[in-house]
Amino acid sequence: MSIVSPRRRKTRWLAAAGLCLLSAAAMSAQARTHHGKAAAKAAMVDPTQVHLALWPQAKSPVGLDPAIETKIDAILAKMSVEEKVGQTLQPEWKSITPDEMRDYHIGSIENGGGAVPGGNKHASVEDWVNLINPYWEASVDPRANTVRIPMMWASDAVHGHNNVFGATLFPHNIGLGAAHDPELIRRIGGATAAEVRATGMDWSFAPTIAVARDDRWGRSYESYSEDPKIVVQYAGEMVKGLEGEGKTFLDKDHVISTAKHFLGDGSTAGGRDQGDSLASEADLARLHGAGYQAAVDAGTQSVMASYNSWHGIKMHANHALMTDVLKGRMGFDGFIMGDWNAHGQIPGCSNADCPAAFNAGLDIYNVPQDWKALYGNMVREVKDGTIPMSRLDDAVRRILRVKFRAGIFDEPAPKDRPDTFKNLGAPEHRAIAREAVAKSLVLLKNNGVLPVKANANILLAGDGADNVAMQSGGWTLSWQGADNGPNDFPGATSIYAGIKAAAESAGGHVTLSADGAFTQKPDVAIVVFGETPYAEFMGDQTDVALHHDNVESLELLKKLKSQGIPTVAVLLSGRPLYVNPQINASDAFVAAFLPGSEGEGVADVLLGRQDFNGRLSFSWPKRPDQTPLNVGDKTYDPQFAYGFGLTYAARKTTPQLPEVKETTRYGERNVYLAKGQLWNGYHLTIGDTNAPHMAYVGTRTTLYGSAAITVQPADNGIQAEWAGKRNSWVDIGADAPSDVAREANGAMLLSVSLTVKSAPSSEVRLGVGSASVPVTKLLTPGAVTINVPLSCFKAQDLSKTPSVMHLETKGTLDVVLTEVRLSETKQGAACPAE
Repeated sequence: MSIVSPRRRKTRWLAAAGLCLLSAAAMSAQARTHHGKAAAKAAMVDPTQVHLALWPQAKSPVGLDPAIETKIDAILAKMSVEEKVGQTLQPEWKSITPDEMRDYHIGSIENGGGAVPGGNKHASVEDWVNLINPYWEASVDPRANTVRIPMMWASDAVHGHNNVFGATLFPHNIGLGAAHDPELIRRIGGATAAEVRATGMDWSFAPTIAVARDDRWGRSYESYSEDPKIVVQYAGEMVKGLEGEGKTFLDKDHVISTAKHFLGDGSTAGGRDQGDSLASEADLARLHGAGYQAAVDAGTQSVMASYNSWHGIKMHANHALMTDVLKGRMGFDGFIMGDWNAHGQIPGCSNADCPAAFNAGLDIYNVPQDWKALYGNMVREVKDGTIPMSRLDDAVRRILRVKFRAGIFDEPAPKDRPDTFKNLGAPEHRAIAREAVAKSLVLLKNNGVLPVKANANILLAGDGADNVAMQSGGWTLSWQGADNGPNDFPGATSIYAGIKAAAESAGGHVTLSADGAFTQKPDVAIVVFGETPYAEFMGDQTDVALHHDNVESLELLKKLKSQGIPTVAVLLSGRPLYVNPQINASDAFVAAFLPGSEGEGVADVLLGRQDFNGRLSFSWPKRPDQTPLNVGDKTYDPQFAYGFGLTYAARKTTPQLPEVKETTRYGERNVYLAKGQLWNGYHLTIGDTNAPHMAYVGTRTTLYGSAAITVQPADNGIQAEWAGKRNSWVDIGADAPSDVAREANGAMLLSVSLTVKSAPSSEVRLGVGSASVPVTKLLTPGAVTINVPLSCFKAQDLSKTPSVMHLETKGTLDVVLTEVRLSETKQGAACPAE
């Protein structure tokens, strides 16, 4: 089969509609290369054995309370196996009813990213409390347990109470790291705890204390720094802010914290999320373990295990690290929480059955959907000895210990707590967030244009100028944060709105023009651009280039500069990026990272109300392929070094920076389906039962003249027409098999948008690889979007799938494919019935 290079075909068609599938083939190749170089080193490490002397020791300030331990002894003696097992399971609320909560003795519930009451992301505090309260009531129903054991409710409050409409959104961790202010971190934790409590919840899945060592990782923005020193300083302060300390420890104003993700999530080969860490044991302890010592020393009550492996062993199955190091060497006496279905990735396990994880030291399974089957299997495995009763008792003891410490046994119902309904988006919290924004900005260049005079005629341009969603990034109202708009952030202030208010109060004038057009020449232009929101693996890249808005932002900066307008560039990003052309095209350049909901903080600094404070907590690259790049590397040669940051007080002119001559296109974070065109490693092919696959190369293509299926470019996508002669299909796939197993585990959907020109005459199946589901009934004439959870295709080994979309029928069908993407789960998404 002859396939035209995606890079060559890219010149024939411009990206228009968008297949946003992770470039798994390219990223897997990079991971394999990295893995091969480290093969000898990896072979020397036994991930099942550790050397405890390499690891830091810790001591929680809480300590065991003999009175609490005595109470736990009495409770354990009365509990049945079934009641104990129920305490170790944490479903997502969407998959369990309050009655099931009672009947299966469930100990805790979570709301995953975007799992909002009624599927309404504008749900009020009252809606949240009304959702949570019936589950709490069920947990204390006398029929629930032999002994009354109230439940806990957890949420990913990672930059404020970010799942809740109207909450204060603090800068993501990468920006906070640049602030170099541990005391600020403690205050942010306290404000976050108060807002979590306002909705009747007890527990936050924060802080993330990863040390990101490869900025291709899509979770780099969840890391405070590439340097463990900053992470150590911040880990304890955030724990103290969330949980309180001394007399305020876990009182009515604080919540349970969760240090995550244990261990080495920021050290995976190629920066691949959920990948394999090849760090030596010494580096794993020194770089990635130090933050956990600080968190335990501060009293964290929960630690979340990581998806990643260490030299091939999944962390959820690593007894040496979870039990010997964390619970033993570090003396952690709280509980270890699993990540979303991560136990199901262990060889020999499934989401519904995994004694290996529990026996390795996991205390609570994060099992959003398959909790009922896991419950049954665990009960059986405890009774047949696969899971020792001593291990179950230890896990339940740890859970009950935290519940006693947190006052869970003494709390009234969520609706009756004195702190419920209060503090969400409080002015004092927004003031802290505004301060954090101002302190986190890093000035990379200032050739005389900043600070902007407040009474000037100012032009605000770029797609990030008036865009709170872009300011806030992922983990905002939804998991990926990619579906938010201007009506989703009550009380928030965009960068434009913040600058406008400050300038107009001083007699200035501000014009908003996304494309930089103006009628009166401005005194200065501020262009805000950067990355669009993403989370977890959807943000993984094969390099550290800026892909979204790359060409547009550069052209806009050049256009303004050519008109003699002093120009300030403000970059919104979740990682350091190669942006030398944009820096060269601007008179001043500011790394704003992901500042959150308080855009006034940007105005405070740009308009000179206060000086720049931020200093890079991540090294800044001078090439798109310059990663990993970390301070202390033997060949350390950054564009801007760790700790760099200009100020007004100490002015410095930045010379022209070297620019990479792009003879090739670097790997995109996303891959796009264009007008008759797929590129960046994916191909469109057609085939039928009587003929091999044939590549589609951009002109009208009929399968070997048989007219079984015809494919041609359309105005907004690709038209495929089946003639009904025999079973025929359209495939989208890479040269090598793709790995979308982690996307399936993350509850991602295969989302296919198309226009049905004529309805099918026979069954139509939508597939990934060899697995497929029927979609015939969904293909009614007109515009249609089909959302199918990737987990519906589990009959295919999703780590080795030959195609990422397969559409097949033996009947007639005429459709225009306009968009194929992986997207986050949606309310009500389910596998189509056979």
